[in-house]
Amino acid sequence: MTAGAGTGSLAQRIDKLFKTVKPKGREFTYDEVAKGCEAIGGTFSKTYVWQLRSGLRENPTKRHLEALAAFFGVPVGYFFDDEAAARIDEQIELAIALRDASVRDIALRTMSMDEATRRSIAQIVREVGNIRGAGGAERPGDDTNG
Repeated sequence: MTAGAGTGSLAQRIDKLFKTVKPKGREFTYDEVAKGCEAIGGTFSKTYVWQLRSGLRENPTKRHLEALAAFFGVPVGYFFDDEAAARIDEQIELAIALRDASVRDIALRTMSMDEATRRSIAQIVREVGNIRGAGGAERPGDDTNG
């Protein structure tokens, strides 16, 4: 779990959804979110979505929160329950990691291994992360060395 996951204001949580829920490989536009939420229920404008994300509006209706939650595929509790937000953030991070073909390949290959072997592989991965300085280590698929 990343530092600060599951904490923060409504604006910070909405911003996190914009930055992490990218089924089209890019951030949704305010217009896409507004139209999607409007189709789910409620009147939305791209300005209103921007205001919520930037913190200029902080008190949306229940209907607006439900539409935002449905659009981004999270339970409405994500917006006001720290524990729920932390769990959902972890799930989002896992889903993002599994989009990477090499991460998915490793995960699938380890599924056929016995528990002791999976624990050994997990320990090896932790050790490699520690050696590389886990916080600043390259992410799978990053090619920063040329």
